[in-house]
Amino acid sequence: MSERERLIEKMFEAKAVLFGRFVLASGKESNYYINVKKVVTDPEALKLIARLMAKKAESEGIEFDRVAGPELGAVPIATALSLETGKPLVIVRKKPKGYGTNSQIEGEVREGERILLVEDVTTTGGSVLKAAKVLESLGAKIAAISVVVDREEGAEENIRGNGYRFLPVLRVSELLNFNSSE
Repeated sequence: MSERERLIEKMFEAKAVLFGRFVLASGKESNYYINVKKVVTDPEALKLIARLMAKKAESEGIEFDRVAGPELGAVPIATALSLETGKPLVIVRKKPKGYGTNSQIEGEVREGERILLVEDVTTTGGSVLKAAKVLESLGAKIAAISVVVDREEGAEENIRGNGYRFLPVLRVSELLNFNSSE
């Protein structure tokens, strides 16, 4: 069994793929929900995700200085990838913290540094694109955007349309096809 197949299996074991009626962060309605947060609490699955993301970035020739993830869902993924690659971690807040330094990031970003930005699930890509803009406003360059699951509902086109490389570990069609083959 490949690492990707093992990750898909872990997602179903964790009940991270649900069927029913759901409203997504994008506001869209869906008859399935991908909750990667349920699977990243499993150490084996989290290691698999980090390893698969690192391998994908390497096979695509992506060079980066730091790993970043928007809160909340991407934080454990970015942390695991930081540990896997030895690259420093940056956490992007949804909005500035409102006290102290009023920063929208935790960690350091230096002018010109290349960042591999990670996300748990993308539908339209809106959330991860906001995080990319925050990092760029601090002088970073986005090397690529890596996601655990792309729902195949416009995120890839949006992300590429904004000039970023897009590296999905899994696509929702693979999850749905895997489920129907069980």
